[in-house]
Order: sequence, then structure tokens, then C-alpha cells
Amino acid sequence: MIKTVIFDMDGVIVDTEPVHHYAYHQHFEQLNIEVTPEMYASFTGNSTKNIFERLKVTFNLPEDVNTLVETKRNLFNDAFDSKKDLYLLDGVEDLIKDLYHNGLQLVLASSSATVTINRIFNRFGLHKYFTHIVSGEDFPKSKPHPAIFLKAAELANTPIENCIVIEDSTNGLMAAKAAGIYCIGYDSFHSKLQDYSFADSVIKDFKELSYDKIKNLI
Repeated sequence: MIKTVIFDMDGVIVDTEPVHHYAYHQHFEQLNIEVTPEMYASFTGNSTKNIFERLKVTFNLPEDVNTLVETKRNLFNDAFDSKKDLYLLDGVEDLIKDLYHNGLQLVLASSSATVTINRIFNRFGLHKYFTHIVSGEDFPKSKPHPAIFLKAAELANTPIENCIVIEDSTNGLMAAKAAGIYCIGYDSFHSKLQDYSFADSVIKDFKELSYDKIKNLI
């Protein structure tokens, strides 16, 4: 029986990708580098630190990684604070409340920085539903490495066979499978160029999920 549901954030709970896209591409222009759409799509599910580690090597950037991360984060925060049309994805709040009120434990495992996660959770009042928040910035390797999901299950004190993951990215799905956790792929129009063949099941709308459907999923 399922006891813990582990949520990704970007592309699953909220679509901050347009804000990230704006901030990254502002930064790419400042750095005078050209990142192809295919390369940018491959970043999905990676932490900002890991992304700039790759970019530093690929483009031989002179700036240190921490400086690059901080610059992008400031660009994101400025854009986030000025963006009014930022909403939770359709149906996800109802699903979160349904699972919570039926006694399932909810854990967030996101590649985003803790400060970004808290901005989202504070804006939408989500802290009360989640027992733990795990940020990708706390791990040396990003998804598809399974560490973040293994840590989420450990903090939840739940065997991996009693957990599920809800993810929207290729890297996230691969990470869940590498951790040995059943994974639901959320294939929405917000997610571009992602491979859902790694998912155990795939949904296109959160109305397809509920406590009754999830509790005995495995």
C-alpha cells in the first residue's frame, strides 16, 4: 500500500519554467553564449549548480560556478516577484489536499534551490501539506541520479516499495526508476521534449489521480 507520495515541483506543482527560461536566457546573453533548444531541454530536472557546471566546461566560462548560479538566481527572483500570472497547475491543489486529508504523507523532491522552493510554497500556502522538502542543491549530482528520491523516502521513513513519485521530466523519471520507486509521469503541455517511456504510468491531467486510485497502485 502507498504511504508516501513524492512530488517534483517545477512542471508538476507549478510552472515556473517561463520564469526560469527568461532568467537563463537573459544570463546567456550576458555571457555571450548560444545554448540550443535541445541543450536547454536536457537541463530539465537538473539543479542550477549542475547546469552551470556543464555550461562552464562547454563554453569555457571564466566565472566560477557559484557566481554564475547567484547571477541567474537574482535574475529569476526579480522576474518571479514581478510576475503576476503564476498559478498552480490545474488540478494539483485538489490532488494534494485529497491525498493529505486521507492520511498519505507528502514529500517534495525538487532540483530547485531551497530559497526558490520556499518562495513558491509561501506564495501558495503549501508548507502545511508536506512533511519534508528536499532540494537538489544539497546533492553533488542532479537527477537522473537517484539520491534525491532515496533521501526523500528516508526522511519519510517509508520503504521505497510504499512510495510513488510524480514527475514530468526525463531526468526525474530516470532518477525515480534508478531509486526503484514507482513513478507516474505527468505529460502536460508545459513539458517539452521529455521522454515518458521511463514512467510506470503516464497521466495528462491530475483529475486522473486521486487517493482511491493511488493507495493500492502497486
